[in-house]
Amino acid sequence: MAEPATLLVADDDPGLRESLERTLTREGYRVVLASDGRAALERVQAGGVDLIVTDLRMPGLTGLEILLTAFGTVEEAVKAMKDGAYDFLTKPFRREQLIKLVDKALERRDLIEQNKELKKQLEDIRAKGQMIGSSPAYRRMLSLVEQVADSSATILIQGESGAGKELVARTIHERSGRRAGPFVAVNCAALPETLLESELFGYEKGAFTGAAGRKEGRFELANTGTLFLDEVADLSLVTQPKILRVLQEGEFERLGGTRTLQVDVRIVAATNQDLAEMVKEKRFREDLYYRLNVITVRVPPLRERHEDIRLLAQHYLRVYAAKNGRKLESFSNEALERLESYKWPGNVRELENLIERTVLLARKDRIDAEDLPEEVAGVKRPPRDAILELVGTPLAEIEQRLLDETLRITGGNKTQAAKLLGIDVRTVARKLERREDDQAEGPDRS
Repeated sequence: MAEPATLLVADDDPGLRESLERTLTREGYRVVLASDGRAALERVQAGGVDLIVTDLRMPGLTGLEILLTAFGTVEEAVKAMKDGAYDFLTKPFRREQLIKLVDKALERRDLIEQNKELKKQLEDIRAKGQMIGSSPAYRRMLSLVEQVADSSATILIQGESGAGKELVARTIHERSGRRAGPFVAVNCAALPETLLESELFGYEKGAFTGAAGRKEGRFELANTGTLFLDEVADLSLVTQPKILRVLQEGEFERLGGTRTLQVDVRIVAATNQDLAEMVKEKRFREDLYYRLNVITVRVPPLRERHEDIRLLAQHYLRVYAAKNGRKLESFSNEALERLESYKWPGNVRELENLIERTVLLARKDRIDAEDLPEEVAGVKRPPRDAILELVGTPLAEIEQRLLDETLRITGGNKTQAAKLLGIDVRTVARKLERREDDQAEGPDRS
């Protein structure tokens, strides 16, 4: 269990000191006392104090944390807050007011400490490179990257979409002996087969209609550096042997050309598909698979990197707040807990996009849970009166109404609706199909 917070109560009124001590101790806090400002300062300098609850005017020194004042003006209290105090209460005050204020002040302190720690971790990460993560799964992957980066081996990066495969490929290049050479990336899934070949190998003038001049391909552009083949599983069976030849011989011809060109290129490939299974199904060449799969680096999905979510969220908050001129520096604890509870099917890319959107829409100087989109913040539980209204309604009708409302919230997105309801997307589809069939057959169906 976490250690209870230590509160310093500083007040020259012995009766109030003792009353505050009893109240705060009952709430589970450790309480230490000081009868004047100088005694309070000495206790703070001794260390171990998390929060000061102090009278504004005392012999020796004045207090500047949570202020309790019977004589000072509101203007004095506001000035003290500008100098560093968290908030103030005027005497007499209710016990509930004090407890609520103490809880909020301690939460604020925890957030400040968390942000300091996150910033320190980010600074350490930036000093080592651009990859952000400190979870065990991420450290294991990074350790393998560091082992193989400076070798000449071809590397296959496997991982889900949005997990950060290209960032891993760039890190491998930057930590290799080829770092002075170019890093050239091509998405094999984004281009049709004929265009992909011309992009990879280049072409000569007149090679095809529209080829008005010679063009160097990505292999030539990546000479002495690294060529990153993203979504390599989408290479056609026609293109695969040509890639294999470059891997084996380091040579190729431009489209429409007859001269054999030599290149010195390291291949790093990536995929979110199971290449071994594709080999069994004859959809990927076995010899190319083994040439690509000399070293396999698996990028863990974000749901396996629970410890990294806060660090990544803080990183993207700083990036997009600066980019958009917003003064946002932190998240509330509830917002962070919601982020950590979400499954992140879109991985780091989804988190980055969400933070960018949230930065633009946030209404305060920090990100609160209500600033997060519905699928992350969660659907709020309906009030008790709304539940009582459903008593007597057939269960099938309640189920249908809940499905309709969830689809309305998600804009008709069945996948998101299924996620919110905790059911399979195929179940959502079946229920909708069944309703359409019932409507088509009409009320007289027997």
